[in-house]
Amino acid sequence: MARKPIEQQIAQLEARAKTLKARLAKQDRARDTRRKILIGALVLHRLEQTGDGEFSKRLADWLRRELPGFLTRDQDKDLFNDLLDAKAAAPSPMATTELAKPET
Repeated sequence: MARKPIEQQIAQLEARAKTLKARLAKQDRARDTRRKILIGALVLHRLEQTGDGEFSKRLADWLRRELPGFLTRDQDKDLFNDLLDAKAAAPSPMATTELAKPET
């Protein structure tokens, strides 16, 4: 069996390295996407959680301040219309009263 020329071996190794680097980049992107999804899920959960109304209010206020400068595409802004509209996001006085009532 004839040995491959050194140049051919180098080319094969470089192709293999390129393939492995692409696979690593794909894994990194998937990990980054998963982290973003999970942190977003946590934020949405805390906004909807009724146990700590003050924290949820502060979080919603912060998002209303920060999101408009962060979101650049109209279709992305449309996704957050419900959150960015302060009147729609504010809980009704009835809901606040019901949350504050102790169970008997």
